[in-house]
Amino acid sequence: MLTFHGPRQKYCDGVSRRSFLKIGGFALGAVGGVTLSDILQAQAASGSRSSHKAVINIFLGGGPPHQDMWDIKTEAPVEIRGEFKPISTKVAGIQIGECFPRIAAAMDKFVAIRSVVGCAGGHDAYQCVTGWRRGALASLGGPPAIGSAVARLKGAIDPAVPATVGLAEPTRHAPWSESGQPGFLGDAYRPFKPNGQMMSDLKLNMTPERLQDRKGLLTELSRIRRWGEQQAKQTGGLNAFTAEAFDVLTSSRLVDALDLTKEDPKTLARYGDGKPYQYQYDGAPTCNDHLLIARRLVEVGVRSVTLSFGRWDSHGANFDLVRDHGGKLDQCVSALVEDLDERGMLDDVTVVVWGEFGRTPKINPKAGRDHWPQVSCALLAGGGMRTGQVIGSTNRLGEHAESRPVHMEEIVATIYRNLGIDTMSTTLVDPTGRPQFLLERREAIRELI
Repeated sequence: MLTFHGPRQKYCDGVSRRSFLKIGGFALGAVGGVTLSDILQAQAASGSRSSHKAVINIFLGGGPPHQDMWDIKTEAPVEIRGEFKPISTKVAGIQIGECFPRIAAAMDKFVAIRSVVGCAGGHDAYQCVTGWRRGALASLGGPPAIGSAVARLKGAIDPAVPATVGLAEPTRHAPWSESGQPGFLGDAYRPFKPNGQMMSDLKLNMTPERLQDRKGLLTELSRIRRWGEQQAKQTGGLNAFTAEAFDVLTSSRLVDALDLTKEDPKTLARYGDGKPYQYQYDGAPTCNDHLLIARRLVEVGVRSVTLSFGRWDSHGANFDLVRDHGGKLDQCVSALVEDLDERGMLDDVTVVVWGEFGRTPKINPKAGRDHWPQVSCALLAGGGMRTGQVIGSTNRLGEHAESRPVHMEEIVATIYRNLGIDTMSTTLVDPTGRPQFLLERREAIRELI
């Protein structure tokens, strides 16, 4: 067990600061003498740390225009068709909007869903991060977001790295930066937000006196590591889980993953930075580099990354907005999928690009499109899915799903399936002690299996 020497500062529960560090270090709630090393060993024995499936959930806050992206309506009247032309893709017979040439060139790795239904119409990410309509299970605290449920069911890959992370920049319309709530699971499963309060614990923000204490702490950790190395020489090696516990205490994996100065400049250029930020208003910026950070987070063990890209609420200047946002999205999403593929990660990482609803078929007098929850769209990649296809269609005017309507919950069920979770049988226990299914509609998209 690890003990740090320092000033004895008593808290209201009678525990000194020195004791707290001791409990929070290796003991992690030392009731019964359970140490971090013990927990790591138990996880390995149960096989719960052997798999690493992940999801990167890219939310297009505001509602992307389906008929200007993956479902160009060439036969519709001009007041509906809009300004964009379709372009051919790598997959014969599939065309998408002209603003997405890079995705078109890699269409064999993507799936476009043109017939997403079940949108509640709320201006928020709630359905995209939970699969439920807002207000469901309200008496219990609400359903958990995908990342929170996965954190509860699968646990952390690395104890030093959170299972679920929300990268969304704070927005003036706060629901557009929603990374998902833990619902009835409680705060222990809340997504880690690097831009939130929790990140302050990872940054050096101390008085000179506290800095000296930190230096002492690092000195102590270095001494302990040297002790461990000496023990390994004398005994032929430390217990593997004890060694890993040492690593956790001094781990910088999360901070390093968030630090793009450690990335290859060629890779940074490949993703782009999404600047200058245009049409942001009360929404999210077009942070291309967030997709690169998402890949880096998955690499170090994060299971679920949620981010918000751009502001797609195009009541005016819809086509100018899509040219700006679409071109940037095309660059970073294609770079992410190609990057994951080159690193051998694509089959294990599901990428989802979607918003809360679609937009009106008819163009308004401000050259914009308004809210249209009747039908929307989604773009998926990776996850071991059968890609290189289009699922569903809308009618000639893009008003409603004409063939194979795909409910939003089916997409979330597919995400869970790709993460190794069977939504047909898996439940979580709510605060009343009753089991709750992850979704009401629990079947994954059959065409992708």
